[in-house]
Amino acid sequence: MARSVYVTGIDRGDGRQAVELGVMELLTRQVDRVGVFRPLVHAQAPGEPGTDHVVELLRNRYRLDLPTGELYGLTYEDAAALQAAQGQDELVSTLVDRFRALERRCQAVLVLGTDFAATNIPDELAFNARLANEFGAWVLPVVGGQNEDPQTVIAEVRNAHRAYTDLGCSTLAMIANRVAPGARQQVEQTLAQKLPVPAYVIPEELALAAPTVAQLVEATGAEVLLGDAAGLARDVRSFVFGGAMLPTFLTALTEGALVVTPGDRADLVIGSLAAHAAGAPPIAGVLLTLGQHPGPNVMALAARLAPGTPVAVVPEGSWITAAALTHLEGQIGPNSPRKTEIALGLFELHVDTAELTKRIELSRSERVTPMMFEHELLERARAARRHIVLPEGTEDRMLRAAEVLLRRNICDLTLLGAPDTVHRRAAALGIELPQPDDTQDRTQVRIVDPATSPLRRQFAELYAKLRAHRGMTVELALDVVTDVSYFGTLMVQEGIADGMVSGSVHSTAATIRPAFEVIKTAPDAAIVSSVFFMCLADRVLVYGDCAVNPDPDARQLADIAIQSAETAAQFGVEPRVAMLSYSTGTSGSGVDVDKVRRATELVRELRPDLPVDGPIQYDAAVDAHVAATKMPGSPVAGRATVLIFPDLNTGNNTYKAVQRSAGAVAVGPVLQGLRKPVNDLSRGALVEDIVHTVAITAVQAQTAVQARTAGEGAAR
Repeated sequence: MARSVYVTGIDRGDGRQAVELGVMELLTRQVDRVGVFRPLVHAQAPGEPGTDHVVELLRNRYRLDLPTGELYGLTYEDAAALQAAQGQDELVSTLVDRFRALERRCQAVLVLGTDFAATNIPDELAFNARLANEFGAWVLPVVGGQNEDPQTVIAEVRNAHRAYTDLGCSTLAMIANRVAPGARQQVEQTLAQKLPVPAYVIPEELALAAPTVAQLVEATGAEVLLGDAAGLARDVRSFVFGGAMLPTFLTALTEGALVVTPGDRADLVIGSLAAHAAGAPPIAGVLLTLGQHPGPNVMALAARLAPGTPVAVVPEGSWITAAALTHLEGQIGPNSPRKTEIALGLFELHVDTAELTKRIELSRSERVTPMMFEHELLERARAARRHIVLPEGTEDRMLRAAEVLLRRNICDLTLLGAPDTVHRRAAALGIELPQPDDTQDRTQVRIVDPATSPLRRQFAELYAKLRAHRGMTVELALDVVTDVSYFGTLMVQEGIADGMVSGSVHSTAATIRPAFEVIKTAPDAAIVSSVFFMCLADRVLVYGDCAVNPDPDARQLADIAIQSAETAAQFGVEPRVAMLSYSTGTSGSGVDVDKVRRATELVRELRPDLPVDGPIQYDAAVDAHVAATKMPGSPVAGRATVLIFPDLNTGNNTYKAVQRSAGAVAVGPVLQGLRKPVNDLSRGALVEDIVHTVAITAVQAQTAVQARTAGEGAAR
């Protein structure tokens, strides 16, 4: 029987979607077949099946290969009719049958309780408790603490625990959510003394509570006149209603405010957008009332002043519009990836996921799925936080990735670029970059301009010394080190940062050349090479070298194989190395095959503990049926996890073919063989690619620090 967790509450407004998301993340780290079940759902229209934004978010984010209809029990309307006609026992029996059908296909199931919103289900707390008992699920109650004093939150959590326990539930833990940040510690300490189960306290986060501009547009039926997807995704933190003259009005603007003003007030429209463009302050957008569209000249100026900033219009006046806006709250759903990352960051920071996993008694799956690989990667990076420098600090994707990395507490960051430019671009994207605060155990971000940094002179002197044999002088070096790639590399060399990630807008050469000049090759590496982690539907493979060395000789190929095996092991992939060629075993001959054969012999000599075979064709390396025919008895054939290509042409084309045709996620290239970690990005890298590459770099930095510490200890 699958392990199940039933997340429920006691009332509305508890923000439990963040907890549901966090629990789903926890479950998918451990096992690869996880289901989600919503027993009761609101119908989209009378007589139609219902869908739910949280279920759809979980289904899409965690790639649940389950029919949508199996994720839901009944609509509230159908449930009320069934209960009225045949009683609650029949209703519960029907829901249990539907749950069991899903459970049989899963190793774990997350159950989402009722939402306490016009459900026609009497005593919902008792109803949720009964369903949890019938499902055989752990109960995880969430109690909302918004606008409540500490003693009230403590009392409500204790009452909720007593209520579910008295109804026979097995309580996994208690969660107080949306608690005032200043009260969190007091509530947590008191509950730890008063309850027999773990109690976690998650503070209120304004970025989760705030609705987006897109949500307000949908709620008011507004027509969007200007604005892009990034602008519509901005959080609305407050409202400023325009009526005053422009000088007075500008003093009322605050960061993240939505300006609401009649459409004929061109002065307020242009004034607020000009303030946004100057970053004083960045607003969420402008909502025009009374159905009045500004003239074409005004709209053209608005588009030039603040590209991407939303401007929308509603037919109603300010009073009716205000009534529609003031009660809206933020919603985590499929179209709010930023809020999803914020919610996960909060959950991971304030909930002991290791303790929760142990209580659920989940045993980790032996098979490593791509999703499990991704989760493990982020978890390992988070476990011993490192400091990574991102030279492309003004680039949109880098800023979005930086916010995810900071929210998820993955690593500390330095962004290179002029601070005013970075902050202005971040504000335009609706991104929050927290100010450095060394008093809190949270990830930190610093913004450094190489041109004005006090480190510029120090780095110039260091670079001039390193490149003196090439005629480099301090005067010339002062210009060189203002290049962000060189400045970031020198930060890593000097130990100010532990690693660097670049390449979203710079070429591979621009990223790697400074590393070759400054950081150089590790003592135990013959060459610098690369691997891709290829996340296929059912496994993770390591491909090397697909990005750096055009035509390695036999010794270099052996070095690439050994480096790649070590990288695989470093990231939880058990290395079984296949040295690829166009023939298998002794069936072929020629210069290319002989090179691979010699490289295989060298790997065996240098690392007799490493499972390796070659020459071997790709199909014999990964397909057990082909391996049984072509290379029976091989410890690698049919089970290879590390695939070494004979040259760059073969490797690069193969990884791209597999990526496109098999829908694989390719994480990399990950450089190996440098003294300190520097990694390159594809210029088409997505935000999630950047996040994964930074996490990989952080884990590499952990290993490098451990190696240096061990070496220093041995020297003493």
